[in-house]
This record gives sequence, structure tokens and C-alpha cells, in this order.
Amino acid sequence: MSLLLTGMDVTIVNVALPAIQHALGAGVSGLQWIMDAYTLVVASLLMLAGAMSDRYGRRLVFQIGLVAFCLGSLLCSMATTLEQLVTFRAIQGLGASMLNPVALSILANAFPDKQERGSAIGIWGAVGGLAFALGPLLGGLLVQTVGWRSIFWINLPLGAIALVGAARFIPESRAAHARAVDLAGQALVFVMLTSLLYAVIEGPRLGWGRTPIVSLFAVAAVTAITFLLYEPRLREPLLDLRFFRSVPFASATLLGVSLFGSFAGFLFLNALYLEQVRGFSALHTGLCTLPLALAMAFSAPVAGRVMGRSGTWRTLTISGTCVMASALLLTRLDHGTPLPLLLVMYALFGVGVGMCNPAIAINAVAGMPLSQAGVAAAIASTSRQVGAAFGVALAGTVVAASRAHGKDFATATHPFWWLIVASGSLIVLLAWLSNTSRARGSTQLVAGLLALEASEQT
Repeated sequence: MSLLLTGMDVTIVNVALPAIQHALGAGVSGLQWIMDAYTLVVASLLMLAGAMSDRYGRRLVFQIGLVAFCLGSLLCSMATTLEQLVTFRAIQGLGASMLNPVALSILANAFPDKQERGSAIGIWGAVGGLAFALGPLLGGLLVQTVGWRSIFWINLPLGAIALVGAARFIPESRAAHARAVDLAGQALVFVMLTSLLYAVIEGPRLGWGRTPIVSLFAVAAVTAITFLLYEPRLREPLLDLRFFRSVPFASATLLGVSLFGSFAGFLFLNALYLEQVRGFSALHTGLCTLPLALAMAFSAPVAGRVMGRSGTWRTLTISGTCVMASALLLTRLDHGTPLPLLLVMYALFGVGVGMCNPAIAINAVAGMPLSQAGVAAAIASTSRQVGAAFGVALAGTVVAASRAHGKDFATATHPFWWLIVASGSLIVLLAWLSNTSRARGSTQLVAGLLALEASEQT
């Protein structure tokens, strides 16, 4: 139920953006903040939520997350100004940060048998695919018939069912050795991401050379350096930088940022293009994105079977190639692009995302000791959210800069599609780099260091 809630939210809000823009008088930067206020909070707090659930109880943190998500949804539906909606989206993000990562920990604890756990996680993943497919259709239907506020109402009954179910069926559990809560590291991450994101989104409006924007970039740089110097001094840091000595793990982080940055920007721009340039209704827009969702749902299990036989290099190569092909076609996008060609572009992009996403998870935990696999997976999840936040920020900023030179919206999106072409090329490159013998050796080295430290602590 929690994955259904957060999975639908990824796409349901995108479909409603033009209606929200009209109702609240938001510009492109305002729409970026509607998306990124949510994603920024999720990206910043995922690691902290995991540590808190291990220490204070996974069911408790999960229930708090459900309450916060539903409260944020209710407040979003009541927002009368852009500033209110952005604030309430951040509350939604606070709740979401306590849901999916904690849900995976709950599943792992509730199903100690590996075969049963695999089946449970398979069902959990299938619901994610269903949520993504339902989001555009349900969102389009609600926006067109009831209004944009109704996309937030739908979360309330689902959240209530999940909350009751959690109290009734989920056993409370805690980690045998709870990781320390690194509040200073958490604060540095939040300040770094917020200042950088604010500078990227507001740069076109305020001016890149103006003091506020330059200062924000400086703050982001200083906090990033401070974080890199501070974290190695801790026994249990928020982010163990030694993980990045593993080439597959480092590649998983880059893949998460690159792929989900492309994906979030793709969804953001295409919703605006379909409704504002082509004049499609919200429901029609949702139907147009259905090939993307179906392609993702079909290709993800195929990727799992392929990785079982030949590792991640083949799925990543296919993924990068499909992302590049889709983006290259989109570089010719105009107000009269044939609808069948658009659907082909969307399907190709869906295959690219579906083939890459499982490989990110596999590379993140490859060779890691069991005690560190959960932390590695959480870092990979964080990289996805960071990528999504900056994907929307870059997409809006690139379009705003192009439109300032008199280009129409469709033409103004072309530079961002070329960035996605570069992203696809990076995916293909990482497919090779993460599967060399040297890469596998780096993973074994990191695993040995972590295992040795764990045994010494024991």
C-alpha cells in the first residue's frame, strides 16, 4: 500500500501540473518546486529514516511516515497559493522518506525464509509497476472530471487502509545493532542539496551572476567539502565513503543519478508539452504515457532474467542504447510531431528505465557483506531521488534559458534531450566499466575491509 501511494505520486502530479499552473498562477520555476520540494526532502532523509527505524522500531517509523504522507496530501489539496503547495509537498516528502526503504526492512524481517522473501519482494515490486501505470490514467481522469485537488484526496483512503493494516499485521522489529544517528552529517547533506537545487532552479530568474545565486553555489561547495572531511572521522557515518572504492557501487550511484535525472526531467517536460503545446486533455496525456509504463513493467522482469545469466553489462547496454535512441528522436520534437512517433519514443524510454533500474540495485549490493547490503541499497535509493530532483531542476532551467531567446516550448526542450543522449552514453560506458575484472576486484577489496571492521567490532 505504501508503494502504491508513493509510486502513483511520481506520475499523478506530473499530469496535473498544467492545471495547477493555471489555478495558482505558477511559472516554470514554481512547477519545478512543486516536484522538487517533495523529492529533495525524500533524498535528504532516506538514510536518516533507515537509521531511525532500526533504532526505534520499523513499524513505528512506518506508521509515522503514513500519517505524515496523508497529512501532507490533505494539506496539498487545501493549498490556495503556490508557496503553500510547495510547503505541503515537503511534508509529503517527509512521510515518503519513512515508507518504501522501511517497508523493505519490514519485509526482510517478516519473511526470514529466502524463498518466501523473494516472492514477497516480487509482489512488492509488481505493485510499483502497477502504481506507475495507474498514476497517469487515474490522475488524468481525476483532473479532468473533479479537479487537480482530487489527485491528493486519493491518498487518504489508501493511507488509512495501510495504517490500520500496519497496526494489525506488521510485527514490530528493531536492528540488533542500530546504527548511530549522524545528525551533523544529515544537516550538511540537506544544506548542500537545498542550496544547490535553489541556485539551479532560480538562476534563470534571478541571474546567474547575481550575489544570491553565486552565494548559494558557494554554500553548496563548502558544505560538500565539509561533509567529505567530516564523515571519515566517524565510526558510524551517515555515508561510509569507503563504499565508493567499489567500482560497481560507484557506478550504481552514478546510474541512479543519471537515469532518474533523465526520467524525472522527461516526465516533467512531456506533461507540459502534451497539454500546453499539443492541447491534449489531462486524461489524453495519461493515456499517451501508458506505453512508457507498460514498457517499464515488461522490461524489468526481463532484465532480471538476463542478469541471472550474464550479469548487468547486457541489460545496461540495452538500457543506454534505448535511452539514447529515444532522446535522439526527441531532439526533433516540434508542435506537429506525429502521435505514433511520440508513443514509440515513450516506449523506448520505458525499456531503457526498466532495463537499468534492477541493475542499479544489483551493482549497489554486489559483493557487499550482508550486514552492509541494506546501507548500500539505501545509498542507491538516495542517488535515484537526488537524480530526480536535479533532473526536474535542469529540465526547467534549460527550457527557461532557451525560451528567453525567443524559442517556442518544443524547440526549447531540445538541449535537455541532448543531455539525455549524454546520459544514455554514460549508461553504456558504465555497463563496461562496472563489469571488468578490475571492477570485481575493487568490490572484493571493499567487502574485505568492511567485513574485517565488523569482526573487530564484534
